[in-house]
Order: sequence, then C-alpha cells, then structure tokens
Amino acid sequence: MVYQKGPPVPEGDPVSPTPRSATLFQNVRPLGGPAGDLIAVDGVLVAELPEGAAVERVDGGGRLALPTLVDAHVHPDKTSWGEPWYRRRPAGGIAEYVAGDVDLARSLPTPVGKQALRLMSHAAARGTRAMRAHADVAPAYGLSCVEGVAAAAAALVGIVDVELVAFPQHGVVRTPGAAELLAEAAASGLVSHVGGIDPTGFDATGDREGDQLGLVFGLAEKHGLGLDIHLHDRGDPGLAVIRDIAARTRAAGLGGKVAVAHAFAVAGLSGRALDETADLLAEAGVALTTVALGETTVLPFRRLAERGVTVGLGSDGVRDSWSPYGNGDMLHRAWLAGWALDARLDEELEACFGIAAHGGAALMGLPAADLRPGSPADFMLVEGECLPQVVIDQPHRDLVVRAGRVVARDGRLVRSAP
Repeated sequence: MVYQKGPPVPEGDPVSPTPRSATLFQNVRPLGGPAGDLIAVDGVLVAELPEGAAVERVDGGGRLALPTLVDAHVHPDKTSWGEPWYRRRPAGGIAEYVAGDVDLARSLPTPVGKQALRLMSHAAARGTRAMRAHADVAPAYGLSCVEGVAAAAAALVGIVDVELVAFPQHGVVRTPGAAELLAEAAASGLVSHVGGIDPTGFDATGDREGDQLGLVFGLAEKHGLGLDIHLHDRGDPGLAVIRDIAARTRAAGLGGKVAVAHAFAVAGLSGRALDETADLLAEAGVALTTVALGETTVLPFRRLAERGVTVGLGSDGVRDSWSPYGNGDMLHRAWLAGWALDARLDEELEACFGIAAHGGAALMGLPAADLRPGSPADFMLVEGECLPQVVIDQPHRDLVVRAGRVVARDGRLVRSAP
C-alpha cells in the first residue's frame, strides 16, 4: 500500500481559516464488493470529499475493507500472553480454577497493567476497536487488577474503547472481604459495570449463602453502573437465575444495561423453550455474550437475535491459568464460532463475522461500523476474495483504521493515542 500526502483540493468556504482534513482510502473493496474509495473526515465516513480539504491518500491495493471488531468479553488482567510459558495444573471446578488464577498472578514477573496493555495492544493491531474487559476484584488482589486494566485502557484512548467490569471471580458471598472490595471498585470511578458469578451455584455454598444478585444490583443502582454477570450453571438452575436477572432488571429499570456472560443454560435450549427464554430476555433488555468454547456452550446467536436479544462475542481468557488457548484476535474468534456451530454456508460464516463486528458494538452502545456514509471510519484492510473466505483463511491485517486514522500496519500498532 502507498501512503501519500496530497495537496488540498480546490478551496471552498472562504471564511474557514483552516481547511478540513480528510483521508482518502483508494482502491478498496468494502465487504468484498467492487473496488472504490472510502473517505474519512473527523472520524466518520462521508460520501464525498469536502471542498477545500487537505487530503491524505492511502492506496488500498484492491484489498477488502471490513469493519473492525468488538471483543464483548475478555479478561486482560489475567493473561500470560507474552510471558514465560505457564504450566497449568488439573482443576476440578471453579474453585480450583480460581486458585490457579492466584498462582498465575503470583508467578508472572510483569505488573498487571503492563500485561493488560500488551494483550490489548495486540488485539487492537488485529482489528479490535472496542472491548468489555473484566478485571478481578478479590482479597487476593485488592483493586490492583481494576487499576491495572484502567491504566492500560487510558494508554489506548482513541485506539480501543474499553468498558471495565469489576468482576468478583472469587464470589462475594463465599469470600470474606470481597463484597466490600466490590463496593469500593463500584465507587472508584474506574469501572462502568459490576459483575457477579453463578449466584446460586458457586457463590452460594455452605453456611454463607446469601443474595449476590441483590448486592450487585444494589451497587449498580447506587452508582449508575451496568451489570455483567458470569453464569456457567446449566439446565434448570441456570434458567432460574436467568429469570431472576430478567425480573430484577425490569424492576430496577436497568433494561439495556445488563448482560449475562456465557449463559450455558440458554445454549442448551432449542425450539419453543429457546424462543420463550429469548422473548423474556428481549423484553427485559438483558443481553448475552458467548465465547464459542465448544458446540455445547456456544449460544445460538442468530435465533436469539431474530427474537430481539443482543448477543456479543468475546475472547474470554487469553492464555490464562484455565487454558493455554486464546490469542485475543476477534477474527479468529469468529472462526471458532463458525467451527463450534458447524457453519458451512456463506451466510452462516458471514453471521459469525457479524456477531464479532456488530453484536458487541450493540452491547456496548457503539454505532455500527458498517462502512456506510455516516458510520465510524473504523475498518481493516485484508487480502481476500470475499468475507466468508476471510473468516476461514484468517488473513493478515495489513491496515487497521480507527476514526479515520491508521493505527496499525502489518499486525503492529503504529500510532499512539492522541
């Protein structure tokens, strides 16, 4: 690709002291269509160059222009990405996995903020424009994970939009001191959401049973925050929590601000049961996120979307203590969603890309980057024939553009936050 500063086009408005600047991305194929141009002005795509604009020209070389992607569920605070290899140990349940998180955190030589920034920068260079990041809040860490991820997000302002969730992975009922720390995080001004985990399963055991949902909904209402709750419980226990969350969301007037992550109980539904649950969620304004872990846990997002449920796709843990897998690349995550659902048809593969590009954007309240005039100038250029083939072949991200600015080239960030 050729990057060239050109002279201003003929001046238009004589009263403007400074000509507007524009970037003209020439010879690109939006969504695999015919070759043409994309014009970015003030971070937005426009139909025509403004008169008098100073124009920077970028030759796309006939590459596909595709929307950049949104990671709707990621844990950048507990990653070994870029660190020495971590030897994982067997785990028989969430409690043992959580203990592994603490062991990983203690074994890594790099501060959590630097770890998070490394992973988040890597994701941005591969086309992630926004993410909802979960950071653990527990006595084992205090607020260090929240503070570290918040610092990483601040370093990437203008490159990646970040919503930060204070996530009580260790539970607020079963772990003394966790509830107080979660309240401190909610009041800190650093987070946009508070989280929870399996409120009638993992976080309600023994003689310390309590109302986790009452606590987290109360914090959300008190501090004007959203909610994003991990729910791994399957079958009727998981569905009962789904119904409880929907009811509390309606009662609190929090529609559009509540999400349930994983929702394995919903993944196990089909037919009328799936439609009835989807209708309940849509009416309450409760969104879902899925991470395409496998065929029994990936959500049927196309059917859910048809019933009005917002569904985002996420990376989840990236080389954390739970699993050595994950790479922070949302195009690869779209591939995984297709693999988990046995997607074969072009429209099925396009839908997998669509949830990665637009599902998480809707979840985060971001405008769709659909490459039309008026949409954000957020896109990436890749070699390829068509969108389904790109999902399968995972081509190199040659160029990543955010708000009309080239922020990454050949898989590496080239521009810092403004």
